[in-house]
Amino acid sequence: MKKFWQSNTMLKLVSLVIAILLVIYIDTTQTGFVTQGESNKTKQTATETQTMKTNLQVSVDTDKYYVTGYPEKIKLTIEGSSSLVTSTVNTQAFRAYIDLTKLGVGKHKVRVQVTGLSKQLSYYVKPQTVTVNIQRRKSRTLPVQIEYNKNNVASGYDQETATVSPSTVEVSGPKSEVNRVSQIVAKLNVPNGLNRTYSRTVILVAEDKNGQQLNVNISPSTAQVKLPLSVSKKTVKLKLNPRNEKSNKVYSLTAKQTKVTVYGKKSVISKLKQLTVNVDLAHINASTTQSFPITLPSGVARTDPANVNIQIKVKDSSATKNSD
Repeated sequence: MKKFWQSNTMLKLVSLVIAILLVIYIDTTQTGFVTQGESNKTKQTATETQTMKTNLQVSVDTDKYYVTGYPEKIKLTIEGSSSLVTSTVNTQAFRAYIDLTKLGVGKHKVRVQVTGLSKQLSYYVKPQTVTVNIQRRKSRTLPVQIEYNKNNVASGYDQETATVSPSTVEVSGPKSEVNRVSQIVAKLNVPNGLNRTYSRTVILVAEDKNGQQLNVNISPSTAQVKLPLSVSKKTVKLKLNPRNEKSNKVYSLTAKQTKVTVYGKKSVISKLKQLTVNVDLAHINASTTQSFPITLPSGVARTDPANVNIQIKVKDSSATKNSD
């Protein structure tokens, strides 16, 4: 037996065992060594950091108080396991808020709080505190006034009474601001040369007595404004008015049509008896037929047709005398 342990074969066997154990030891102590069964566990425990913007909610008696000064959103940075961070970002099952329930009227510096986050997550908010101004809330119901540039309506069109829906709205906000509201205005942007009924949805504005816009809530915040335009029509006779006649010529004017349809304001159309066509003869030396525009008086939008064909016969005055 003693010879066996001292034999070369035994020494080689022991050396092989030691070598195998040494290799196993080195492999298991290397950084990042993960067995197949532990890979998922390592992924779950890897840390991750994400920053997102989230709404800042306000806990306050909104029937009694009106709060200003706080941002609509804050930045929230969370850190923890990769899977938990991803789940939190996707579900958004948390709430960032400021608690004003125990505070009264005035300015206050309050801490931004977060609830609904897993205790396994660490977090940081920016800003950590905000300064708010708490004021007494007041509400009023006011009629909506309509404003638009009447000069942008095309000539000859009657402007009917503009309408707005809703005709009244509720104004709410800080008592000091609401008390300053003089009127709620729906400003209709009328395009230049408007010649048809015009309807648009417009944003309502609260103004003080000097026309300055005020920061209050208007409910609803928009209104539908309609500006009806109308035009009257009538058939009238044409009157030909020759101009720039030459003394050595004799002219005979005949219109292809003697009447036209006139469109315009009712007050103007009702009094209209005839329309004038100015016929410029300065450059006419021989008989011809030409088209001339109908002169539109103030308050007339258009005529149908807009131009009239006139037959012009021209003779020398000397020839006329000789024939006599």
